[in-house]
Amino acid sequence: MKSCFIFAILAFFPFVCLVTYKNYTSGGLFEILLKQLQSNDCQDLYAEGLSFKNQYSDFNDEYKTELKERVRSIFLSSLYNYYEYAFPKDELNPIDCKGRGPDYGNPSNININDVLGNYSLTLIDSLDSIAVMGTKEQFHQAVQDVIRVVDFDQDSIVQVFESNIRILGSLLSAHLLLTVETGLGNLTLNGYESELLSMAQDLGTRLLQAFDVSPLGLPHPRVNLRDGVPTNWSAENCLAGAGSFLLEFGLLSRLTGDPVYEWKARRATKALWNMRSNGTGLLGNTFDVETGIWNSKLSGLGAGMDSYYEYLLKSFILFGEQGDLDMFEEAYTTIKKYMRRGRTSCLDGIGDHPLYVNVNMDTGTTHSAWIDALQASFPGVQVLYGDVDEAICQHAVYHAIWRKYGLMPERYNWQLKTPEILFYPLRPEFVESTYLLYQATKHPYYLHVGKEILWSLEQYAKCNCGYCTVHNIIDRTLEDRMESFFLSETCKYLYLLFDENHALNHNAEKFIFTTEGHVIPVMDLPPVVPLPQILAMLPLDSNDTKTPTQVIILK
Repeated sequence: MKSCFIFAILAFFPFVCLVTYKNYTSGGLFEILLKQLQSNDCQDLYAEGLSFKNQYSDFNDEYKTELKERVRSIFLSSLYNYYEYAFPKDELNPIDCKGRGPDYGNPSNININDVLGNYSLTLIDSLDSIAVMGTKEQFHQAVQDVIRVVDFDQDSIVQVFESNIRILGSLLSAHLLLTVETGLGNLTLNGYESELLSMAQDLGTRLLQAFDVSPLGLPHPRVNLRDGVPTNWSAENCLAGAGSFLLEFGLLSRLTGDPVYEWKARRATKALWNMRSNGTGLLGNTFDVETGIWNSKLSGLGAGMDSYYEYLLKSFILFGEQGDLDMFEEAYTTIKKYMRRGRTSCLDGIGDHPLYVNVNMDTGTTHSAWIDALQASFPGVQVLYGDVDEAICQHAVYHAIWRKYGLMPERYNWQLKTPEILFYPLRPEFVESTYLLYQATKHPYYLHVGKEILWSLEQYAKCNCGYCTVHNIIDRTLEDRMESFFLSETCKYLYLLFDENHALNHNAEKFIFTTEGHVIPVMDLPPVVPLPQILAMLPLDSNDTKTPTQVIILK
């Protein structure tokens, strides 16, 4: 029987078995990882001739505690400097030690304006990280600061996807940590009256405007938080950008009693699902939300596509909706059929090391010879699904890249064996997969990977008052930006990797992480309107304009 592991919802998968340490200490794992790390341009990494098993011996408790505390120090010092130099602005510039907000003078500067909305982004995105790595008092202070300062009535044009995963998801996570018994200790805040939930609903309602323009129910990529969908802006969205709302919008509906958020999210998810290629069943990358016509037929697992598949699986884990799992399983089968290259068996056999490549959605032929840093999260999805062997092999690819450069390039050409895009904005995806694979296997190899990541952050990214984007991984030049996901995800996953006794690790079946790393307790939250009725409303054609309140009448 194939070994498998479900990290977040064992109860929903009675047919799987937990991976134990002994499953992955035999020759298979060591052989494949050693071959991967010694192959091609990575041969010099192990020239010292140390045995693989001895090189990756376990850490004692004292050393794991030291590593954990180093991560905590990175997080808390960065948060302190944000408070000192930037709050209530969205981000801290870690080189000049100043705050950064939207670029109102240049609305087309979407690199900044898609994310920064004048809503204290870094603090909100860090709330549950403070609960994980800080003290109860620090968490409560941050919650009170958010309630006191943040107002979403802003003349800011923001990306709907980013506002959803970074802001809405964090508000819901923090609200649940304050009000639900989670095993993380008593985080109850005296006088708290669900203000974070009210703020989440306010933001969610503003984001809903993006879903109201397309006849297909596909969200526009951006909204003005005050005025709705801006005129004369691009209607091009991407698969992940339009299809990663099931968790946050589903939770918002179930916590507020208003079904419209979950209905809009499921309608968009289903509309995208219906846009699969007739020939292959694959989905593309970018499309026009008004017509549903694909602009980019690149099909892959990286930027613009990744979290659509992630949320199909995680929505099943959180809500138990069988249809979400059915879609994920069909998508995963199609992905393995058309995107996977290399030998059939991941851990043994002859042929090239397995790799998932970008393909044309209509033909399944190779589209391009690069993989990107966001695709490094997919081994974590494979762990959640129980395909641990595949996850081990794909993670090894990214570890080989990290070992070669000491950091992860944004894009790497696997054919030419060279990076194509050289910056590293402190992304969490490789750290996330490392953490989940350690939880699945308990193999010390992943602790060593985490140690390497921590060393690189301290060595290459530390700057005046925080941690910087590495502008060029070759010459190590820095950029004056610290994205909020560094505190929300990168530090959190790295900390939890070393803190084996943390409640999140001891009660893994009771939690799920959103795509932004926000902690959500898995609990019984029935839909406001029964899911069969919501699903019956999902569009069959572009003329379907029924609303959730009509569901009950129709049924």
